Amino acid sequence: MQLYTKILLGMMLGTVAGLVVGQSSPFTLVGPDTTQSVLAFVGPVGKAFLRLIQMVIVPLVFASLTVGVASLGDLRKLGRVGGRTLGLFVVTTAISVSIGLACATLIDPGSFIDDESRATLLAKFGDAAKAKLEAAEQAPTLVDNVLAAIPVNPVAALANGDMLAIIFFALVFGVALTIVDDKYSHPVVAVLDGVQNAMVVLIDLVMRLAPYGVAAIVAEVVATSGLDVLGALLVYGGTVLLGLALHAALVYAPMLRFMARLTVKRFVTAMRPALLLAFSTSSSSAAMPVTMECAEKNLGISNGVSSFAIPLGATVHMDGTALYQGVAALFIAQVFDLDLSVGDQLGIVLTATLAAVGAAGVPGAGMITLAMVLTTAGIPTMGVALILGIDRLLDMFRTTMNVAGDVVVAAVVARSEGEPLEPAPEPALAEDRLP
Repeated sequence: MQLYTKILLGMMLGTVAGLVVGQSSPFTLVGPDTTQSVLAFVGPVGKAFLRLIQMVIVPLVFASLTVGVASLGDLRKLGRVGGRTLGLFVVTTAISVSIGLACATLIDPGSFIDDESRATLLAKFGDAAKAKLEAAEQAPTLVDNVLAAIPVNPVAALANGDMLAIIFFALVFGVALTIVDDKYSHPVVAVLDGVQNAMVVLIDLVMRLAPYGVAAIVAEVVATSGLDVLGALLVYGGTVLLGLALHAALVYAPMLRFMARLTVKRFVTAMRPALLLAFSTSSSSAAMPVTMECAEKNLGISNGVSSFAIPLGATVHMDGTALYQGVAALFIAQVFDLDLSVGDQLGIVLTATLAAVGAAGVPGAGMITLAMVLTTAGIPTMGVALILGIDRLLDMFRTTMNVAGDVVVAAVVARSEGEPLEPAPEPALAEDRLP
């Protein structure tokens, strides 16, 4: 049985288990004590799986990006790859926000929330919304994020998992290795190449546990999210999902077909393990090691492009999150009967695009950047409480879009560099590769 099939089964079993033990679920078959016992078991299992994946991220990103830059041997090529990658990141993110605003304007999901439902949602999630707003107030500005990307202490950045700083140091370190004499650079590159290959083996080992880890994560999410307040938010959630589908069809599919010269079927087949992991964990950072391996082994993207575009994308490229923020901002404005001008909506496009740079690739980070977008647009920030009930579910979909977007851009850049994008003879994440 293929790994992605096992992950799908794990997701389905986790969903069923969550519905059976969740106290707010209409299908619950157990009492509160049993629910707490089950959550006490599945919670640590899911967290342990995520920690095993996160354990690989820092050494993999640093080693692969440094080796990728050093192997280019041409600083002009690095400039081309970096410029094209960042340019596509900005353009696709701005388009995604615009699509989200267009969908929210046409569907008007805010009109489906009556006064009673609004009061219920504000009362239930008001405290949680305050916590998100406090986190948003403490969030660094864009300038702060840019300055923080330059590490004062690279070792501390590696120890703390500060991804932007790690990427920056790996880039300049790789550039330095291309300049120094070969007798100094070759041993360093060889060691880091060995680290990179060891991390790939670790990924394969950890992914054997993916079906169980995913089942535990999904079970906990379904059991704790509840379904009692979701009815009033179905139109809003449907609007977000429609926007994501349109972005995939109108932006990603043409980019794959005409710029990367790949079919959507081949892309989805190649990236299936990474997309399923992103969906179940709601974390593009957690899915990053698997995303890189699938992109390189199943799509044939070179390590030089993959190790630059995908870690950077997991940090600064959040198309799904930006689209959701556009829909959410307009939805909250509609609930409070606020009319946003064209200028206001353009401001949301700009703010959401810039906020995507500072969004961490972890579950729920989009809610913090949403509060920043609302503040800029003059929309009541307490409106965050209206959508917290459905946020975890939508987070799974938008994270999947974030990860897909990173690889689409990487494929386009790789093709522009003349790469054939032929898969490796041995597929990624094949269980029979390991003893």
